Amino acid sequence: MSKTAHALFVLLAALCGPVAARDCAPQVRDAWIRLVPGGMPMHAGFGRIENRCPDPVSVVSASSPAYGSVELHETRVVDGVSRMRAVPELRIAADGTATLQPGGLHLMLMQPHAALKAGDKVTLAFTLADGRKLPAEFEVRNPAAP
Repeated sequence: MSKTAHALFVLLAALCGPVAARDCAPQVRDAWIRLVPGGMPMHAGFGRIENRCPDPVSVVSASSPAYGSVELHETRVVDGVSRMRAVPELRIAADGTATLQPGGLHLMLMQPHAALKAGDKVTLAFTLADGRKLPAEFEVRNPAAP
């Protein structure tokens, strides 16, 4: 490759690289909501947020038109007692995954605007630190379902 062609290649890579990274977006996979027995006014949301991008991302909030409030929480055992706390920011490494699962990181979906049943689909959006929205569709499942 000539010096001129090599220089042009390096220049194009430098110009295109940041655009590709900026346009890259994480993906939400296997997203589901577990109904709570007894018609309680809150549900729990689970799934995976996969960041296959070259830069880390941070989830700073979540919302859904189906709920009055959506919060990211984490359950931890402290001194033998299971405790839940809000997580203000969820950082996901480049080429990393955050798993939302029972007994760990999860979404608390509070004040549903309508009754939900197994099989329903709920739209949710995660807000990233850079202001982008990451839309996701969650499937509603019964409490016994995995």
